[in-house]
Amino acid sequence: MGSKFLFAVAALLAATPAAGAVTVIGNSSARLCYEAAESRGIPNVHILRTCDDALRQDALSDYDMVATLVNRGILKARLGDIDQAIVDYDAALRRDPNEAEAYLNKGFALLHLPDAALQARPMFDSALAKKTRRPELAYYGRAVANELTGQVRAAYEDYRQASLLDPKWKDPKADLARFRVR
Repeated sequence: MGSKFLFAVAALLAATPAAGAVTVIGNSSARLCYEAAESRGIPNVHILRTCDDALRQDALSDYDMVATLVNRGILKARLGDIDQAIVDYDAALRRDPNEAEAYLNKGFALLHLPDAALQARPMFDSALAKKTRRPELAYYGRAVANELTGQVRAAYEDYRQASLLDPKWKDPKADLARFRVR
């Protein structure tokens, strides 16, 4: 694998976890946690305390509890605390095994870990099966996992699908250009 590809993977992984934020309605700590996860900026540790407060103090519905766990996981992943982000995604999945965005974000978190691409692929499969709101990201993440594990044909097909789902997104197109179809 070329250094250009690995750099692209690192750039993608730094940028994508926000795309899987789970909406929380209202004026609460959980809502502030969601807004921070949805933003593209680098979070500060202070916002994590807001998420913690929401989980401890707010009277959250089951949906909002799961959403806040996913959103806090996104923020932890952005801060580089991948292991703790995965803990949050797993906690969300224990509460709601059908939360597609938890699978999506866990897949991207796993791609940050050495030799975890094989574990990431089923996360993207589950995100797609459970109808993630951002299927183009799930296809793209699965393409990266496939490429890292030597599944070149499957990677090509997933990059292609990501590009078809979001024709304005440049990354899948750039990755497709690296392939030679015979």
